Amino acid sequence: MKAKSLAIASALVLSGLAATANAQSLDECKKPIADGYQEVGQTRLSVLFWDVYDAYLYTPDGQFDWSERKQQRKALLLRYLRDIEAKELVETTLEEWEKLGFNSKEQSQWLDQLTSMWPDIKEDDCLLLKETEEGYAAFYQGEKSLGVIESNQFTEQFLAIWLSPESRFEEERDELVGKQ
Repeated sequence: MKAKSLAIASALVLSGLAATANAQSLDECKKPIADGYQEVGQTRLSVLFWDVYDAYLYTPDGQFDWSERKQQRKALLLRYLRDIEAKELVETTLEEWEKLGFNSKEQSQWLDQLTSMWPDIKEDDCLLLKETEEGYAAFYQGEKSLGVIESNQFTEQFLAIWLSPESRFEEERDELVGKQ
């Protein structure tokens, strides 16, 4: 009986440590976001039976309005709940742009930059886009800088996948921008 109780107690402690490790990794993922940023909203994207990622949106004042998006810096944090190859992330980015009707001549160049910049993702990895003062997209994995795409148009089109009123995942978008 004692051995069984000890095993149960050990399992509870280990599960608590795992939860703490996950919470710490989320904190580590947020480190590149300035202290002055506040969370606007969060959501979980699930497709069919799979949880894909948790998304968090941050702005300096904790508010977001699509019509004012060009005047407001943003940070979008994606914490992945499954392994995904970088190639799949880049292909999905193009698919979402096509669904939103974006067809910029620079898209091919941007996708090449993402392909060389993004790593394959493991469960619990984070990708962060932090919009710079110039409106460029600075990408991070945890505290590690992955690179910057120096294009305001890229930043707007990339963030539109999650933040545009025409986003394919309307309910998740509303949660992310604080409307639910």
